[in-house]
Amino acid sequence: MYHYDAHMTLGYDNAAALLSQLGNKTRLKIVRELVRAGATGMAVGEIQKKLGTPNSTLSHHINHLRGVGLIRQTRESTVLRCFIEFNKIEEIVKFLTEECCAGEMIQD
Repeated sequence: MYHYDAHMTLGYDNAAALLSQLGNKTRLKIVRELVRAGATGMAVGEIQKKLGTPNSTLSHHINHLRGVGLIRQTRESTVLRCFIEFNKIEEIVKFLTEECCAGEMIQD
């Protein structure tokens, strides 16, 4: 018996929106820095220093990433801290790989 589960969790429209935001070099760098930072996240000022990106430009890119749910922000007094949404990263990876080798016959 052959088994193949064609259930897509993310959908093409959402995947395209997420991936289009990651197609920008600065946004990709922001995401990688936040992944590296883990659960503690990073202050916007730290990201700015790390990347050497002007504040206004960084704000623009962060807003794009927030808009598709890849990152979230919290305010800690005067510090704005960014966090990666690991569940969204996992959804993208799953979307890209969930049909891996589906063209091959899988035997139970």
